[in-house]
Amino acid sequence: MMQAKGWWKRWMAAGALLAAPALAWAQSADPHRWQLNMGRGVTASSQNAYEAHMIVLIVCVVIGVIVFGAMGYAMFKFRRSKGAVAAQFSHNTTAEVIWTVIPVLILIAMAWPATAKLIAMYDTRNSEMTVKVTGYQWMWKYEYLGEGVAFTSRLDRESDRIRQSGEQPTHEANPHYLLDVDNRLVLPVDTKVRFVITADDVIHAWWVPALGWKQDAIPGLINEAWTEIKEPGVYRGQCAELCGKDHGFMPIVVEAVSKDEFARWLAAKKPAPAAPPAAEAPAPAAEAPADAATPADAAPQDAAPEGAAAQG
Repeated sequence: MMQAKGWWKRWMAAGALLAAPALAWAQSADPHRWQLNMGRGVTASSQNAYEAHMIVLIVCVVIGVIVFGAMGYAMFKFRRSKGAVAAQFSHNTTAEVIWTVIPVLILIAMAWPATAKLIAMYDTRNSEMTVKVTGYQWMWKYEYLGEGVAFTSRLDRESDRIRQSGEQPTHEANPHYLLDVDNRLVLPVDTKVRFVITADDVIHAWWVPALGWKQDAIPGLINEAWTEIKEPGVYRGQCAELCGKDHGFMPIVVEAVSKDEFARWLAAKKPAPAAPPAAEAPAPAAEAPADAATPADAAPQDAAPEGAAAQG
C-alpha cells in the first residue's frame, strides 16, 4: 500500500512537469516562486520571445514523443523473449536522406520567424523619446535626453540597512528586499522608448525580465535598445553582469504610467527656470541749482521794479 502511494506521488509530480508548458500561458510578467517557465512580459519584444520559446518547446516535445515512442515500441515489440533476432543493417540512402532533410527543414522553419523577431528587437527607429542609462559601481544614472531631467537610482535605504545589519528579512515584511530603489525609472505606456546604454567604470548589464531584453553597459561604448510597455505597473530587474563586490545590490525598478501621468511627473522633475534679473530703475533727473533760473522766468537785471518807477 505504501509503495502504491509512493508511485502515485511520482506520477503526480511527472504530470505537473508535463503540464507546466500549458500553465505558463497564465503566468504574470514578473518571476515568482516555483515558476517553471518564462513569463510573457509586457512588451512586444518579451511576447515575441515568449512565443518563440513556446513554439520551440512544442516542437521539441513532439520530436521527443515520436523518437522515444518509436524506441519504446521497438524495444517492446522486438524483444528477445519473443524470439526476435538482431537485424543486420546496411546503408539505406532513402532513410539517411529523410532523417537529414527533415531536421534541416524544421530548423529553417524555426529560424525564419526567429530572425525576423530578433531584427525587430534592435530597430530603434521612430522612437518617441530617448533615455540614457549609465552604470556605476553600484547604481544607475538615468537621463531623459532633451528634457533636462537626470537622476541616480540605487538600492533603497531599508534594504541596505537590513543587509548590513545582519537581520533575516521575510517575504511578508520585506516583499521587495534588494529589489527596490530610491528613485524609479518612470516611463509612459504605449510609447516607443529608445535606450542608449553605457557605463562609467566597469561592465554592467541592464536587465528587466518583463521588458524582454538585456543589454550590456560597457565603458566607452554605446549600446542601443528599445521598449514599448503595454501595461501600467512596476517591473523589477537587476544588473546581470558581475561588476564587483556589490553586484547583488544594484536593482532596477521601472514604473510604467499613463502618458498624462508621465507628462505631469516629467514637468515636476524639470528644474525651475531661473528668474529674470530685476529691471534697473531709471536714474533720477539732476535737479537744477536753486539760483539758476530759466530764461523765461528770469527778469532783466537792469529792469527796475514797478514800484521804484512809480516813485521816480
